[in-house]
Amino acid sequence: MLDLPLIAVDVGNARSKLGLFRALPAEGLPQPQQTWHLANHEPLGGQTTALAAALAEFGGRPLAWWIGSVNRPAASRLIDWIRRQRPDDAIVLLAAGDVPLQVRLERPDMVGVDRLLDAVAANRLRDPRRPAVVIDVGTAITVDLVAADGAFCGGAILPGIAMSARALHEFTDLLPLSEMSELQSPPPPLGTDTAAAMRAGLFWGAVGAIRELANRLAANEERGPGPISSPQIFLTGGASVAVAELLGADAQHVPHLTLAGIALAAAREG
Repeated sequence: MLDLPLIAVDVGNARSKLGLFRALPAEGLPQPQQTWHLANHEPLGGQTTALAAALAEFGGRPLAWWIGSVNRPAASRLIDWIRRQRPDDAIVLLAAGDVPLQVRLERPDMVGVDRLLDAVAANRLRDPRRPAVVIDVGTAITVDLVAADGAFCGGAILPGIAMSARALHEFTDLLPLSEMSELQSPPPPLGTDTAAAMRAGLFWGAVGAIRELANRLAANEERGPGPISSPQIFLTGGASVAVAELLGADAQHVPHLTLAGIALAAAREG
């Protein structure tokens, strides 16, 4: 249950995603009633016009801002903006200890809070008898294991598709920069020119890495105690739409997984 209307904020490396939640369902994943996106490499300025207009409907009524961030400068700029625009609003910058999740690692505080929040949301979605593999295809790609008992067990981090594209361009003489951040469909694996060959290698290389990591994490969970059950797979992030359909029937694309995890953390649910 939410005491105040909630603005959940997922501050990533490239952009910040904001979602308005007025209430949470008793079951299933909460969905934001309205969302906004901010590019973190650009000044806030005009980017906040639509956000400010939407928040004007609340007048002087306070809101609660719960922020999960992996980009400290971008989070600081947004918090400064909130304090100027809405000084009576409550602001929570989430740390690992604020997330309602068992973390089976020695240093939970050293795990990206977005990974933990994704796991909180996955626990609301998965069959309680099955583990989950949670994949975030963003600036970096994370592939994490949530055990059947709901605990976060860790996982793997690798460069995202757009980051790899920039590396190919910046560390070679002749390879062009390929825009790969928002893929809606897989490129052909056979590239018939340089740009197409790059898109094929970047995309299918990422898919292969994600599939291999998901399989190995599943095998790791199956060696643990209790009955063997294959994990469900949940994907989120910019390029996850194109990847999800390639990972089998147990893979589900969830657009607002991190925002939902923030909303659940705000309500102290998981």
